[in-house]
Amino acid sequence: MAFSPEQIHKLASLAKLRVEEEAVEVISSQIDNIMQLIDQMEQADTSGITPLSHPQDPVLRLREDVPTQTDMRDEFMVLNEHSEAGLFMVPKVID
Repeated sequence: MAFSPEQIHKLASLAKLRVEEEAVEVISSQIDNIMQLIDQMEQADTSGITPLSHPQDPVLRLREDVPTQTDMRDEFMVLNEHSEAGLFMVPKVID
């Protein structure tokens, strides 16, 4: 499937690329080669092959879920003048 110069210019404008006239033939043949490769890949028999979510199947190393800091909420609430029921009170910013 060969791409016409008009199609190359349309693709270039959609991709916001500037294409010189002398490069249109080269780009057309390169796109044609890519399309042939895609057709060849589509013909490969993949029956019996389970799809992968990731080609390397990474194993994540998880850290222990333990607290690293102590709860200092009460100490911080004492420092604030405007607190109520364990919450910081702030001025209204939305009408």
